[in-house]
Amino acid sequence: MTTAVSQNRAGQDQDSIKGFDRDGIAGVSKGLFKVLETARKVAKSDSSVLITGESGTGKELIARAIHRNSGRCNGPMVIINCGAIPSELLESELFGHERGAFTGAHRSRIGRFEIADQGTIFLDEIGDMSPDLQVKLLRAIQERQFERVGGSQTISVDIRVISATNKDLVAAIKQGAFREDLYYRLNVIPIHILPLRERREDIFPLADYFQNNLLRRTTDYQIKKFSDQARQALEQYEWPGNIRELENMVERISVLVEEIDIQVHDLPECIINDSSHSTSPSVSCVFNKGIGFNEAVDLYQRSLIAHALNESGWVKARAAQMLKMNRTTLVEKLKKMNITPEMDAPIF
Repeated sequence: MTTAVSQNRAGQDQDSIKGFDRDGIAGVSKGLFKVLETARKVAKSDSSVLITGESGTGKELIARAIHRNSGRCNGPMVIINCGAIPSELLESELFGHERGAFTGAHRSRIGRFEIADQGTIFLDEIGDMSPDLQVKLLRAIQERQFERVGGSQTISVDIRVISATNKDLVAAIKQGAFREDLYYRLNVIPIHILPLRERREDIFPLADYFQNNLLRRTTDYQIKKFSDQARQALEQYEWPGNIRELENMVERISVLVEEIDIQVHDLPECIINDSSHSTSPSVSCVFNKGIGFNEAVDLYQRSLIAHALNESGWVKARAAQMLKMNRTTLVEKLKKMNITPEMDAPIF
């Protein structure tokens, strides 16, 4: 009965994103389909999107999918990693510069905003941008106008802005490291991608996807199968590197393991060691971070409640049934803990 319900729900999720090109995005979890459904809706507009999530969760893939399914799909998608470029050079990368604007500027150069005209610009790791440059970025996004470094001519562009970060921008605002007005300008449509440890049902669909990619690249590659013990170890692992770590593991196994069947001893040492501990990895993490007992219990309650609500689509009666508690009790806890649909499940 449970399997039939799960299959029915999966079918409904598939129907909700019918016609949406999700090429390169594998998975079957409720959390992933929630992200894809939001991406499908926002692709029809030009609204700014802020994608949040831990490193390696696939933020760029979602940004590409939004562009690919949008009315701007025939225009360019320009990607710039704001954390990989020194702050003194980032302004020139974004807006371009005129000849002689600074030492080494021997000729004029157009920036990424100009290149992205009629298309989409993806500002990755936006949380690493310096406060001074944030002011100029805010104006460029608001007015779709800017000047090149060292120039006086105002340049207008027609672009869609998607940004991403693995940082807590709300905390950065409180610390004075990120402008509040820029945050609200970027965060018109928020999309949060859950870490892999919170959507473990995506592990093996992703592993299959990566293996099929290897099969297309290497004609003599044979698809490998994970033993029951290996599958259990992968499901128990916390995946701190998320999808990127899983992809690297699949490629490593493809090179180092010649047998078709993957055993536990074939897995990376970090996964073997993690699965060999009887103590829950989350419990170990609590002690490592020095979290007190009461705080740990509160965080765990929040995680359980948030997970049940996300799984039930925020239908409180259904979530309460999953948690085996009365609906009134759940409502009281939501009010007491101030849990809202916009909040993410706490991680510890």
